[in-house]
Formats: sequence, C-alpha cells, structure tokens
Amino acid sequence: MKMSRSLALLSIAAFSAPAMAVKPVERTPVPAITPEVEEQLRASYVRLIDAENAHDLPAVKRLFVDSPTALLVARTRTAEEGNWAGFWGTGTAVSHIGDLFGGVFVITPDFSRERATLLASGVGQTYVPVQIAVAYAGQSGTPKPFLMILDWVRVGGEWKIITDIAIPVPASPAAHV
Repeated sequence: MKMSRSLALLSIAAFSAPAMAVKPVERTPVPAITPEVEEQLRASYVRLIDAENAHDLPAVKRLFVDSPTALLVARTRTAEEGNWAGFWGTGTAVSHIGDLFGGVFVITPDFSRERATLLASGVGQTYVPVQIAVAYAGQSGTPKPFLMILDWVRVGGEWKIITDIAIPVPASPAAHV
C-alpha cells in the first residue's frame, strides 16, 4: 500500500512538473557549391568513368577514399547472395569493381543531366543518369539505365569517393528524371 501511494505521488509530480525547456538543434547550413568546386566534382566523376571504361583498377582505387566505411552498392555474383548488396571498405568495393571488369563493362553517362552539389563543407555528391552494359552474374551485356549517385569527401585537396550507388531504373522513361 505504501509502495502504491509512493508511485502515485511520483507519477503526479512527474506529470505536473513544468516541461523542461528543449534547446533547438542548431543546423549548419549547407554551403552553396561554387563553380570551382562543381568543376572539381565533375572532373573527378569523369576520371572515374574513364578509369572504369578502361578497366583500370589501380586508377579506380586511387579515386576511392581509403576507409572501411567506403561503400559500393552493386549487383552480386549470384541470386543466393541477394542480387544486390553493399560492398563495404575500399578493398572490398574495388575488388568487386575488378570482378565486373572480367567481362563487358561500359558506362555511358548522360552528362547533359549531371548534377553536382555540396552536402556539407568538404562533402559533395554527383548524380548522373547512365547506361551500364555489364556481362556479370549472368547479365547479357545489353546497356541498361541506372542513376549513378556518388558521395565524395575532400581529402588532402582531392575529392575521393566514399559512396558509389548505381540504382537500376525501371523501363518507364518517366522514372529516371
């Protein structure tokens, strides 16, 4: 009985106490991208596409940040592996890209629709609709539409890939705006 009365009084005190003031979260504004930074991001993206189309794995690796949090989202070798997966860490991501180079692998970007932006100071993103022809994991090598989204971090004055995501686009042309 004493315990019940104590809990009841504690509940009444908790609900009748004035609400604690909550300090609003300060948000850091996203810096506007300058023409110079936009050009740097676009040039870095072109270097990636050139290296991938040349199947130049060392050049691709140089474009990735050396980090266990680097991420490549790509198709797996077999359906049993889930068809699509995240390949975490620079070594794993670059190794998987090397596996793709074992057959047909060509990326054709639509540079007229390319976008580059900053997400934060020293963090950029590029978005480019592409056609990817790949003969990996039973694929035909026929070019298919993807949205290629890369996140970049500035390391030692250079833009390095931290995330590389190619999203398959449904057959509807309106779907890849």
